[in-house]
Amino acid sequence: MLTIKDFEAARERLRPVLEQTRLIYSPWFSKECGNEIYIKPENLQKTGSFKIRGAYNKIAKLDDEKKAKGLVASSAGNHAQGVAYAAKESGVKATICMPKGTPLIKVESTRSYGAEVVLEGEVYDDAYQKACELQQEFDYTFIHPFDDEDVIEGQGTLALEILEELPDADILLVPIGGGGLISGIAAAAKQIKPEISIIGVEPTGAASASAALREDHVVCLPTANTIADGTAVKQIGEHTFDYIKQYVDGIVTVSDYELMEAFLLMVEKHKLIAENSGILSLAATRKLSKKNKKIVCLVSGGNIDVKSISSMINKGLVSRGRIFTFNVPLANRPGQLEKIVAILADANANIISLDHNLYKNLNEFNQVELTVTVETNGEAHIRSLFDAFGKEHIYITRMR
Repeated sequence: MLTIKDFEAARERLRPVLEQTRLIYSPWFSKECGNEIYIKPENLQKTGSFKIRGAYNKIAKLDDEKKAKGLVASSAGNHAQGVAYAAKESGVKATICMPKGTPLIKVESTRSYGAEVVLEGEVYDDAYQKACELQQEFDYTFIHPFDDEDVIEGQGTLALEILEELPDADILLVPIGGGGLISGIAAAAKQIKPEISIIGVEPTGAASASAALREDHVVCLPTANTIADGTAVKQIGEHTFDYIKQYVDGIVTVSDYELMEAFLLMVEKHKLIAENSGILSLAATRKLSKKNKKIVCLVSGGNIDVKSISSMINKGLVSRGRIFTFNVPLANRPGQLEKIVAILADANANIISLDHNLYKNLNEFNQVELTVTVETNGEAHIRSLFDAFGKEHIYITRMR
């Protein structure tokens, strides 16, 4: 297992290439969960994520013979950019295998650092198999995204920074994909402050670390289905499993809808953009039973394309009751639509869209189906709309 001296040496190795990502106190997330929440914004890091730490540390420690062979890596996006950047700085050729569904911003950013990109398969594990094939064929040096001591060592430098800035932190919330990030942070943090609690966070659709702990050995999930593409890993590493068993105090899972809500709050209140997997820790803040604790949430990356941002905001608005769509059947006679609009106006619900469809329900000759989407101020406002319509004996059905 890595020692604190290893992490300190890695920190010196990385010092010339890292941005300083200082903690940000969040009064909004704090209020929602009853704790003091601090954000470690690695989405503002060079290459847009924490992955530069492990990748650069690994490549910097390679001897000239291994560098000369060229590098190969597999990644869902952020490790790719870290490897590509470090390879460019070292003057080394790099080939990166990425899943076909990787957001375009991550693919193009990787290419911009001079790496060759090979798109293979649907999830990280498929890209990993392709990278292994290329390693065998061309004798490349493989840079693993998480199951490597030098990579884990680089990621662990985050714990040194966090506890130097907030030594009385009680809990660190850390996203889990393959496990390299939480392995490094947990190992370093526990050696500095043994009483600190390290909680991992996984998406419910790709909870491979939780599965491994239940079975007491690494297992391969049949699928990895989540919007958090950076953590869509079906199997954690053997090394990382050992670190998680020894140093991690617990793991919580969050749904895609909880991620969307956290994303919206991050954008609205902090004016910060993070990718889906990057906000796992923030989405988990409401899952903790402990109160009045100082909690640091590792926001691991910010590489997200514009189309995904729009989708996340809209779905987050729906999930938090800020957009409300309902259906209501109306009698097919003049004045019915005007009555609906008047009720919404009195309730201060602004209409976004309205579909008045005479022909949708052909079984009801004298009935019109109306679907309305409005802006609302949360669930209490939505409940007041139900009450307002009920008083007029109009019964609406929530669509989303």
